Amino acid sequence: MNNIICACGHENPEGTVLCGNCGRPLTTEAKKQKLADMRYEGTARRSQTYNKSIIDKVWNFFSSVKVGISLIIIILVAAAIGTILPQVLFVPVRGAAEIAAYYERVYGSFGSIYNWLGLSDLYGSWWFQTLIGMLGISIIVASLDRVVPLYKSLKKQRTRRHGSFMKSQRLFAQGENILGEDTLSISEEKLKDLRYKVKREKGALLAEKGRFARWGPYVNHVGLIIFLLGVMLRTLPGFYMDETMWLREGETLAIPEVPGFYLESKEFILETYDKEQTDEVFGEAIERVGTIASNFQTDVVLYKNSEDALPGQTTDLIEVKKESIQVNKPLKFEDYAIYQMDFRLDELSTMHFNLSNKATGESLGDLSINLDKPEPFYDLGNGATVELKGYYPDFSGFENGEPQTKSPVPNNPAFLVEMITPETPKGETSFVAIKQTVEPFGDNNYKLEFQSVDTRDISGLTIRKDKTLWILALGGVIFMIGVAQGSYFNHRRIWIHENNDGQLVVAAHTNKNWFGIKKELDQVTETAQLPQYIDQQDAEDQELKKDGEKSS
Repeated sequence: MNNIICACGHENPEGTVLCGNCGRPLTTEAKKQKLADMRYEGTARRSQTYNKSIIDKVWNFFSSVKVGISLIIIILVAAAIGTILPQVLFVPVRGAAEIAAYYERVYGSFGSIYNWLGLSDLYGSWWFQTLIGMLGISIIVASLDRVVPLYKSLKKQRTRRHGSFMKSQRLFAQGENILGEDTLSISEEKLKDLRYKVKREKGALLAEKGRFARWGPYVNHVGLIIFLLGVMLRTLPGFYMDETMWLREGETLAIPEVPGFYLESKEFILETYDKEQTDEVFGEAIERVGTIASNFQTDVVLYKNSEDALPGQTTDLIEVKKESIQVNKPLKFEDYAIYQMDFRLDELSTMHFNLSNKATGESLGDLSINLDKPEPFYDLGNGATVELKGYYPDFSGFENGEPQTKSPVPNNPAFLVEMITPETPKGETSFVAIKQTVEPFGDNNYKLEFQSVDTRDISGLTIRKDKTLWILALGGVIFMIGVAQGSYFNHRRIWIHENNDGQLVVAAHTNKNWFGIKKELDQVTETAQLPQYIDQQDAEDQELKKDGEKSS
């Protein structure tokens, strides 16, 4: 790489716009510009210097602001599309095949394509994580491409600058040195009162404050990188989990994705607001929408397998704790938390039947069928038995003569039974459902008559584990610090020189809030009797406006 040697003798890396020593413009474009481009102090950036190897091209691609913005737009669009249909977390099935079948059955061809593209599990899909990773790389590369040369330039900035550098600043003044040798001393004292850090060197003065404001965008980038890291860690095992389980009263189940732990539901409690005990406004709401829950909770017992227990063994469970899970009051253990999220009331649990003679009404005995684990055979005594030939928990009708079930949940249970009595030793077949009985082989002498049903409540629980939360919070805090740093502070510099002709040359620059630096420069100008500065940007804008009025 060929270095650029300035007229002052300083060697600058290829791609430098303003000499790092004296500030002279080094490129043809910079020499033509009336005002210097001070965004990166005119330093050479790697992306604008190297473009030969594959590494250079990859670096230049990711350092582009356009690429970064494009990635953000693509991610936002993908996230928006991901809200069209429910994510897999909220569908009532598990397993890849079942999930695919669910989306096709409920949402048709669109749902099938939606699931195939990974939009149903958007944040866990490989291509979305790839986009997040590319955005993180873009932020890192773009930051390094700019912050390293900017840091080097600001750290080594000179007190005295060339006249062309001074004239190319937006605020510029040149005139008589009225106070002579006292000018710089008086200016220094006033600038220190305004909280500037001042350096003096051979008839030149540089006052500076708020340099840390220049690092605001890069602090933002650090916060974003940490935040994106937390997002990507959620896809790794052990860092994040969000699972759902439905637990019935009296049931003990293994906690999903938490090996060795079991949860038993002792009781579900639902409390509602009493219309008579509430104020008028709340009473009107109850009258309009019906009952409103004031509290719903599940009283549970948490168990853990013993150390020598085999995987899945539930005969030797050790009680860990008893607790009531309420909304916003989860059960916490180790790195997990179990939240009360939903409930279902009065699910069928046990159905009671009576076997009787249709003609005489004589009863041969009762039987109870547990809808979770029905027995295949029931002996009623006196030679009467009932054999369960088929069980259909959620009966949905007949297809080609065969009874069908929509789901394993006992929403509409039906049974195909064979009844044997002393009078009918060969047995009679009957299909029994709620409010429906079918006798496929002709009229039977005996019937299985429905008596009553036991119900129970179900708790909808969510199991969560999140080791990335502190990473996300840290990234967010750092990002907000960067926002405050870049938004509410600004980097201000004022140069005051005495040239070879004995005249004073004054220039000032800030990365934002020109009104503020003008106000401070006015105070220094009045105190030290400096020449009156002009805002060259305003002057140029006024000339353009006049030219436009003339042409119109």
